[in-house]
Amino acid sequence: MTIAYEWRADFDNAALDALHADGFGHPLARTDWRERLERHSLGWVCAWEDDSLIGFVNVAWDGGVHAFILDTVVARHRRAEGVGAALVATAAREARAAKCAWLHVDFEEHLRPFYFDACGFKETTAGLIGL
Repeated sequence: MTIAYEWRADFDNAALDALHADGFGHPLARTDWRERLERHSLGWVCAWEDDSLIGFVNVAWDGGVHAFILDTVVARHRRAEGVGAALVATAAREARAAKCAWLHVDFEEHLRPFYFDACGFKETTAGLIGL
């Protein structure tokens, strides 16, 4: 298995929508990912196996020194193989190269081992308002 990780990769909206639906267990949404990412993101990382999109992470930002990991997703048949951690590592490297000082993430409790152990995030105090 050879997987390539690409920053700000060109991708097909339908392929990313299918990966997102598979990874998060929801119906296809027909999202215009390209428009959304171009407007709100510092960048994104795609993981490719041959010509298939098997992983993705979005790096949103505040236009300054704060970047935010969103939508980390790996195809179900490639989970637990290090693909997600490699996506996040690539995102962190590229955010650092863009002069960001902080990379934030929030997640559900069951993802704690992934983000803290596999990706190296540290626990911090944060707040959240459910809208």
